Amino acid sequence: MVLATGHGPPSGELIDAVGVFHSPATEGARIVSLVPSLTELLFDLGLVDAIVGRTSYCSHPAAAASVPSVGGTKKINLEKLRALGPTHVIVNVDETPKSLAEEVARTGIQVIVTHPLKAADNVQLIRLIGGVFGARDRADELIGDFVRAYDALERGAAEFPVRRVLYLIWKEPWMTVSRDTYISDVLRLVRWRTLGHSETVRYPEIALSDGILDAADLVLFSSEPFPFAANHLREFDRAFPRHAGKARLIDAEMVSWYGSRATRGMDYIRDLAEGIST
Repeated sequence: MVLATGHGPPSGELIDAVGVFHSPATEGARIVSLVPSLTELLFDLGLVDAIVGRTSYCSHPAAAASVPSVGGTKKINLEKLRALGPTHVIVNVDETPKSLAEEVARTGIQVIVTHPLKAADNVQLIRLIGGVFGARDRADELIGDFVRAYDALERGAAEFPVRRVLYLIWKEPWMTVSRDTYISDVLRLVRWRTLGHSETVRYPEIALSDGILDAADLVLFSSEPFPFAANHLREFDRAFPRHAGKARLIDAEMVSWYGSRATRGMDYIRDLAEGIST
């Protein structure tokens, strides 16, 4: 199905993930982003002069390094944040503790809450951020790029074989993703079905055993939040010789970062799935 650019609220409605309406910012907006992928989006929207703060994990683009850091995504220095004089702080349901977002809001700073659950949600996400900060034209360009990549992926992946995949995000304890996550939806676009779903926990702990591995065609070791690398694949092969060869590294930024990076993510996951299928 071709993705419609009208996904989400009407284009004139700037409504965030918790239903809050945001008026377009006045000139002189000062933005702190607590979401690495959205820091990158702000740069790609041409809003570099408005970005006054970021997290230490906001690594893209390279120019983000010149923006003052207020801490990590889970814990920030509120005094440092206030000193930057932001008018807006961008947060995310998965990445920002609710208590932190509420504490920021109590200071009178406008908090924009994001929570994309599907790849298609990038349309409304980019529209929201571009609309609030006066970058609608550039947002429309980025949306067009994303829609073309999304539609091309859907067409190209239509004949891919269905595969059951275990996507690992952490070890000690082992953790995976449930089906209601953004990551799981991106994998679904290439007909990869995630294992280890929980009805109550979006990022559940699992016991890595022959039982769950028997059900998996692939075991994907993500590059973040745990930095899985080639040595972990070798450890897996030694620990589970029956399943040697199922393990693959996957660039988590390409399948878990939304915003402008998601466009490249569509091409990345298609190329990865094609390479495994051949």
